[in-house]
Amino acid sequence: MVQGTTSDAGKTTLVAGLARLLARGGCRVAPFKPQNMALNSAVTADGGEIGRAQALQALAAGVTPHTDFNPVLLKPATDIGAQVIIHGQVVSTLSAKDYHQYKPTAMAAVMQSWARLTAAYDCVLIEGAGSPAEINLRDRDIANMGFAEAADCPVILVADIDRGGVFAHLVGTLELLSPSEQARVKGFIINRFRGDISLLQSGLDWLEARTGRPVIGTLPYLHGLFLDAEDALGDARIDKGEIALRVVAPAFPRISNHTDLDALRLHPQVDFCWVGPGQPIPPADLIVLPGSKSVRADREWMVGQGWDAAIQRHLRYGGKVVGICGGFQMLGKEMRDPQGVEGAPGSSTGLGIFDMETTLEAVKQLRNVSGRLCFGGEAAMTGYEIHMGVSRGAALARPAVRFDDGRSDGAISDDNQVLGSYAHGLFDAPEALAALLAWAGGQAAQPMDVAARRQADLDRLADCLAEHLDLDRLAACFGPAHENAIRAYVA
Repeated sequence: MVQGTTSDAGKTTLVAGLARLLARGGCRVAPFKPQNMALNSAVTADGGEIGRAQALQALAAGVTPHTDFNPVLLKPATDIGAQVIIHGQVVSTLSAKDYHQYKPTAMAAVMQSWARLTAAYDCVLIEGAGSPAEINLRDRDIANMGFAEAADCPVILVADIDRGGVFAHLVGTLELLSPSEQARVKGFIINRFRGDISLLQSGLDWLEARTGRPVIGTLPYLHGLFLDAEDALGDARIDKGEIALRVVAPAFPRISNHTDLDALRLHPQVDFCWVGPGQPIPPADLIVLPGSKSVRADREWMVGQGWDAAIQRHLRYGGKVVGICGGFQMLGKEMRDPQGVEGAPGSSTGLGIFDMETTLEAVKQLRNVSGRLCFGGEAAMTGYEIHMGVSRGAALARPAVRFDDGRSDGAISDDNQVLGSYAHGLFDAPEALAALLAWAGGQAAQPMDVAARRQADLDRLADCLAEHLDLDRLAACFGPAHENAIRAYVA
């Protein structure tokens, strides 16, 4: 199990890299995160929903995403409450206090998935959540040491040296664990190091002497590494060439599946930026409204931030607008939530661009999709649907996408300036990306394959681990029963 001293220490990345490294050696490996809290999710082959990070790790391992890889997913709807998803399906929306009482039920689901995975795979790589040393969260913990104790598995601690204080993070985390939990920690990995490694050696020697545990490796800062973010917005600086298109998007407070815009953010000829609260909305060729976990609340935030006036001005000057999932719903006349699915029951007005109304219903629609865009030569697209809204209205008679299963999706405005779709991943397929960029005015943009870039970066990550980790020490962390097999897989 990979646990971190902090959030974003590198747990997701390390598990993905180890999964690719082991899979390349012939190991049947599966990722596992007992409990994830994230608004970036993916649809599995068995018709459920898991954290986006576990879908990435499954890709690294060369296996099809399954709900057992992330049996408990929490999708925050407010600062104190979240939608609870067990084995891929919504079971309730609970406050933090009520979820604490629910944890024994959630733990039972976790252990069921754990049993199935350990029976089916040679190796299961487990990712913790946040830090195991959060004292207020240790009671009934199912995400970190609570699970490690129940499953009787060894633990590696990873810390981010780029943030500073790495030795305090590692030693302090270890000191705050119980004696039995401390015994589970078999070694440390230091992540995101920049500079001359020889200058760090005295600190590594001290750490090993102080704790009696080995430093398995120090990983360099991998500039330009593209992997789907678990939750935080990608903000790494990306060098650009000659700009063919300027794109902006609002960073909603409850933004979901913002990885939909990674293809735009990474494209070498697209000048892309997120616009957060209080920031001016810059001129652009294309505005993209992303998904939202709380559509009505994020719609109110948009109004308060001045996006309505900015969008109307943008359209008057001939700009284009794309809405995805919740962003698509906001383009209609009204959004209704009679059952209080995402908050207090009620309704909110939309931008009114599409003659369409949306009602949030109790049953979440989850499916992987493929099809063709209804413009630009009918380019092929792939993606997935995750939504509880059902939209109806005359605007849907002019769809944006036709799926291979015969359904039509989304809408295009009569003046061809506004497009909306429920399909996440709309920009991911190379043909669809090229067609959408051309539609928005970026005819000169060069082709780009996001999936190929992702695979190449997973291989780059695995190569880095193979070079900078002590693979013998890594194999020893798995325990005597598995050490020789792991050593053979990573040799």
